[in-house]
Amino acid sequence: MPRGSTGDIYTKRDFVLSYVESREQPEWVAYTLSADALDLPSGKRPRHFSSDPSIRSGSAVDDDYRGSGYSRGHMVPSRDMSWDGASQLETFQFSNICPQLIPYNGGVWRELEEATRYWVRRHGELAIVSGALFTGRADEIGRNRVDVPSAFYKVILDQHAGESIAFLIPHAVQEDHLRTFAMSVDELEKRVDLDFWAELLGESEQSKIESGYDLSHWPIDENRYQKRIKDWNHR
Repeated sequence: MPRGSTGDIYTKRDFVLSYVESREQPEWVAYTLSADALDLPSGKRPRHFSSDPSIRSGSAVDDDYRGSGYSRGHMVPSRDMSWDGASQLETFQFSNICPQLIPYNGGVWRELEEATRYWVRRHGELAIVSGALFTGRADEIGRNRVDVPSAFYKVILDQHAGESIAFLIPHAVQEDHLRTFAMSVDELEKRVDLDFWAELLGESEQSKIESGYDLSHWPIDENRYQKRIKDWNHR
């Protein structure tokens, strides 16, 4: 898990998260995903979101989002845990959810999630951290005053190949190519004040891997990008 967290740490069946009570959402989620897991039969997608009884201070609830104009944005995608019914149910708890604009959640965030699964299949297994960034005074929704993030990020590590990349995407409908939002892990760490791979990599490995990124290791599907621009952004 990342170091430098400000929230309370909770361990789920197949992912870990840091929950920030004052914002009523996860600061980050972290997990490892393998191609073998993605190849397992998928269970039926849950129909309902729920509060998380394990959150000691109490999590956000469905009424906080209802009628707010924001969708319930998964930080661990449901599809990433569809191979295990209990884990998939945990992705529908509000400890894994942040407010996202509907065309953002179904647009650029969806594209990045699908690209990540493609990279998992390409490289075999990846470590993944997703989270929210807040700058300035945040808008709030619901009785529990859930903060609306100003941006979201995803950090991905192929430990076997010694390659890592980060994406930081402002919380707005995006027309730009996904590569526009790519950056080194070092750069994102400065923005969010976290140390992402401290528990997986030694200091020398971190210095080498986190200082830059190679887009050729993370190919982006042009057809998926065009589909976002022409279709997903307008739903």
